[in-house]
Amino acid sequence: MTPFSKNMVSVPLWIPVVILFVSLCDGGKILVVPLEGSHWMNMDIIIKALHGQGHSIDVLRTSNSWFIKGNSTYYSSITIPNTKGMDEEFVDDMLSKAINYERGKSNWLGSGWLYLDTLYNTYKMHEIICQFITNIFESEEILKTLKEKQYDLVLTDPVWGTGIFLAHKLKLPMVYNVRWTTPGEGHFEIAPSPLSFIPITKSGNTDKMNFFQRVQNIFYYLLMYFQYGYFNLAQYQALCDKYFDPPVSFYELLQGADIWLMRVDFVFEFPRPTMPNIIYVGGFHCKPAKTLPHDLEVFMQSSGEHGVVIMSLGSFISVLPDEITAEIAAAFARLPQKVIWRYTGKKPSTLGNNTLLVDWMPQNDLLGHPKTKVFIAHGGTNGLQEALYHGIPVIGIPLFFDQYDNLVRLQDRGGAKIVTLTTLDKYTLHAAIQEVISEPSYRLSVQRLSHLHRDTPVKPLDSALFWIEFVMRHKGAAHLRSESYKLPWYSYYSVDVAVTLFAVVLIITFSLFFTARYLCVKCCSRKRKTE
Repeated sequence: MTPFSKNMVSVPLWIPVVILFVSLCDGGKILVVPLEGSHWMNMDIIIKALHGQGHSIDVLRTSNSWFIKGNSTYYSSITIPNTKGMDEEFVDDMLSKAINYERGKSNWLGSGWLYLDTLYNTYKMHEIICQFITNIFESEEILKTLKEKQYDLVLTDPVWGTGIFLAHKLKLPMVYNVRWTTPGEGHFEIAPSPLSFIPITKSGNTDKMNFFQRVQNIFYYLLMYFQYGYFNLAQYQALCDKYFDPPVSFYELLQGADIWLMRVDFVFEFPRPTMPNIIYVGGFHCKPAKTLPHDLEVFMQSSGEHGVVIMSLGSFISVLPDEITAEIAAAFARLPQKVIWRYTGKKPSTLGNNTLLVDWMPQNDLLGHPKTKVFIAHGGTNGLQEALYHGIPVIGIPLFFDQYDNLVRLQDRGGAKIVTLTTLDKYTLHAAIQEVISEPSYRLSVQRLSHLHRDTPVKPLDSALFWIEFVMRHKGAAHLRSESYKLPWYSYYSVDVAVTLFAVVLIITFSLFFTARYLCVKCCSRKRKTE
């Protein structure tokens, strides 16, 4: 036995136990208030990582939660009884209306009707969440339970206001897992956002805008804050007025998070001003590809030199109208490539032998496979980040929300091509696939972006974990928060200073004018008297 092995044996067995115990004691208690759908999928990744660090996680959920399971090995759930949230029926209704509009089947009010319907749906969604908050605040038992837990932190997604209310009520520091907030895109609530080069969601603009695009950008900005600010924030403010004393502005509560974990990076997002408490963690859910299940690997290898096309429209969208799926299937049938299509609807009559329909696919692993040539996606942030991470060009079929604008960002950098539902048929989709596969610039562009995205000193998920634990260690991060969010708009933009200075200049100018006029009159009067 070597001296080294003797030393190892002589170490008392209780030392590893103590080390393990100490590491467990260092773990904190975190209350997570998530959203449904793809928002939950990336929140779930952070929760698993936090659990792996020894933290205790409680997840707040509605009684009819669509994605968030009541039982888990890495978190405990707190289900609020007799509550409901956004469900599959709600999303399907919004989706069908958006598709009908894009395909020219909306009624005579056209885009105006779609806007009003979207306004109504978002209002109803936040109304449901406000009822969820009310149920919590009206229950002394629930509030008592939450207070007795003695959490160290609230981790939430600020699209819904529940986590913001609870953080203020429980007097806890707050971290956002964020891309969107209740009013709109997260940057606009906290960072300087000049509209001359920062495009508004749904404008379809890039950061290079001509005069008319800048006019359009301002119009969309005003429309966004009319829609989200006036209607939705008003509901939350009513609850603030009811439950918080002294009175507090919900908008200030929303802006007051300690750390904003922003789910983009500047390989994806257009460059823009930012703030010290915005931490960019885009692509934290991405990871190297794993070995595929045997049947999928056999299918991938059977594609030969032509490779494989992957298609998925995300967590919300699994079924499309029959006429659209027929066109998509017909386009695939004309390809020399094999196709894996995540689709759970009725099998299209035009489906070719080269296309495999699946209920679920290991998307990250397929995108990382060397046989994959192109990814057809709806433009959700999660899927685009995975394609960017693995260097796979994208054909985008945007459906609603921010999807078109996400695809514009990747298209502007040469890594994607957009096919709208208005123009989608078997010819346009087939041509787009052929162009993206045969034109090397698409793959070269997205591979360059992939290298840029990966070339960071700290992995995005590690950065997210560090900052969450930083807030827990220091009971907040007030030193990183700007005081700008406490200023009224006229002080933020120095309108009061400009008006005051203008008034001073005006007073001085008028004073000099009237003094000079008075002296001239006196001088002329004396001259006339002398004559």
